[in-house]
Amino acid sequence: MKHLIYPTFLFILINLSYYSTTNAQSSSPPNILLIITDDQGYHDVSYYGTEDIRTPHIDSLAMAGMRFDRFYANCPVCSPTRAALLTGRYQDYVGVPGVIRTNTNNSWGYLDPTATLLPTPLKDASYHTAIIGKWHLGLDSPNTPNERGFDEFKGWLGDMMDDYWTHRRHGINYMRHNEKTIDPEGHATDLFTQWSVEYIQEQTEKSQPFFLYLAYNAPHFPVQPPEDWLNKVKEREPDILENRAKLVAFIEHMDDGIGQVINALKQSGQYENTLIVFTSDNGGHLPSEANNGPVRDGKQSMYEGGLLVPTVISWPGKIQPRTKTNQINLSMDLYPTLLTAAGITSDNAIEGRSFLPTLLGDISTEEERGVFFTRREGGARYGGQSIYAVRLGNWKLIQNSPWQPLELYNLEVDPREARNVADQQPKKYEELLRLLMNHIQQGGRIPWQPPKSEN
Repeated sequence: MKHLIYPTFLFILINLSYYSTTNAQSSSPPNILLIITDDQGYHDVSYYGTEDIRTPHIDSLAMAGMRFDRFYANCPVCSPTRAALLTGRYQDYVGVPGVIRTNTNNSWGYLDPTATLLPTPLKDASYHTAIIGKWHLGLDSPNTPNERGFDEFKGWLGDMMDDYWTHRRHGINYMRHNEKTIDPEGHATDLFTQWSVEYIQEQTEKSQPFFLYLAYNAPHFPVQPPEDWLNKVKEREPDILENRAKLVAFIEHMDDGIGQVINALKQSGQYENTLIVFTSDNGGHLPSEANNGPVRDGKQSMYEGGLLVPTVISWPGKIQPRTKTNQINLSMDLYPTLLTAAGITSDNAIEGRSFLPTLLGDISTEEERGVFFTRREGGARYGGQSIYAVRLGNWKLIQNSPWQPLELYNLEVDPREARNVADQQPKKYEELLRLLMNHIQQGGRIPWQPPKSEN
């Protein structure tokens, strides 16, 4: 056993040495920059070796910190994942099992007004809190950003934009600065980048730490990259399909914006004490030619391609550079992880689990847990019903359509979810089904439509 023990012991010593020297760099609470993109495919980053795309600034975060290769969005569509991320809870436990839309007749969630969102405990601990970009968790009181813990809101109140240049949805302007409607000129990605840079510069003069939630609408369709970015991609990739070229240019344009935000942190002297998270809200949109890697399906689906998202976290002096993990984490796990990193304890009831020890180099394994995925939707395809998945260890039970039987997969031997073994593994099927039924019952206690007086 000596040949096994020695490398492990050496690894621990190296890590202890690294953190003992670097942790002394800063004892103050870290600034937190949480970047979430919209519909970015699992492998639509160049750090996975994807040959037709260049994301040097996202890659730089991976090189500076830790890459998560099995990070799941809580849901394969937008609002539920954002609700889970900001509450630390399963989305159906806070009333957002489906997409909150500007059309109330086709809206499938209502954020629980009693849920405590991430900026609230941070604000209570003297953080300045801001959201720049997409909100998508409610249009009206009490579910507007400033009422849910954010000191500053500058961005998009609604769901998707119909045009990245004119910023409208069904002809309505949902661009806001706090409670005020604004109508800025420019590409939405550039605006959100510019506003984030300005916010970071403003915080330089303040003594308090900040939490900036930067939520890009890109690369959600309509895929509208600036013309110069599209031309660059076509010149570099002469054989690329038109739709793919547009999506690649759209993401590369956004990556450049992320680089500007990171550079603002460095120029203002705040980078060394800033914890940066990069993630996406769900898998890539296949009709837009997204690349979800070697897994099945994409956005809207409970198969892996709808749930696995590119995720990296950096924190100078705390997270060892160029590390990676296959640990299974969900969007909701960021809530307790970031609070713990900030030295904040909270007694809010949450299902999220902190993975800060993993970030700080603890190689011990955590207790296995079942993780659940829920999505409710309307239309003829779903009929107002929900689809589900539960993962326990390497096993995954899914119902990707309300009208079809549940399917069981062993992801260890079948990562592409090609062989349904429900009939061959009845005991495992029943075990996961019991877990899922309990989860559904718990979620059923929470209203997901506003009170009648608010309709």
